[in-house]
Amino acid sequence: MDNKQPIGVFDSGIGGTSIWKEIHNLLPTEKTIYLADSKNAPYGEKSKEEIIRLSMKNTDFLLDMNCKLIVVACNTATTNAIRELRAKYNVPFIGIEPAIKPAAINSKTQVIGILATKGTLNSELFNKTTEMFYETKIIEQIGYGLVELIENGQIDSPEMDQLLHSYLEPMIEANIDFLVLGCSHYPYLIPQIRKIIPNHIQIIDSGLAVARQTQNVLKEIGFNPGNDHEPIFYTNTNPKVLEKILGGKYVVQEKDF
Repeated sequence: MDNKQPIGVFDSGIGGTSIWKEIHNLLPTEKTIYLADSKNAPYGEKSKEEIIRLSMKNTDFLLDMNCKLIVVACNTATTNAIRELRAKYNVPFIGIEPAIKPAAINSKTQVIGILATKGTLNSELFNKTTEMFYETKIIEQIGYGLVELIENGQIDSPEMDQLLHSYLEPMIEANIDFLVLGCSHYPYLIPQIRKIIPNHIQIIDSGLAVARQTQNVLKEIGFNPGNDHEPIFYTNTNPKVLEKILGGKYVVQEKDF
């Protein structure tokens, strides 16, 4: 079944491009529209009510662009708002949650670490997920300051290195063998994380799983048969940081929303 409408993707900033890249790689003929709400980043420090409001604002923008499905490429927005989004809008939503399940199932030490935002770790959905794996010790760490540094283009900064050491070293001491990245911004930190953690610790993020779920939903609502379009990117702050994270391959439009 053919469906030429675009896929909408939104995040609290540039981090969700880690999800967008997986979708684009798996489904290259699909037209995509990416929305970076960097003006309001990070969502992880906001109230549940504010996260829901912002998620609905972003959804309204993408539906005005005639999107056929919405990918919530933000762990905090998914864990706090996706139930409300699905109740309000008549369009498929695909969310992103920390990949606790594969880490817990495959852990040999029965100790895993998760680096995520406060909003994700405190959410009802996250806590329900972790309760399923009560035999596994889960070391939770809020990534204070990480999203702000990424949004400001300071991925390789001394401040970032200092924060990562402070967050990861207690996990290493606790004998984790899996590190779950519970924020779509954090995959951009993998090179720095790899310098800190031992080689035997596996890093897991949810990007490919989200892309595969997007592919599954498209089997129901239709794929785009063509490949004659460029992805569209919007941000409500300076577009230069988003353009840099995309490797300078695309023009990012600045738009107040």
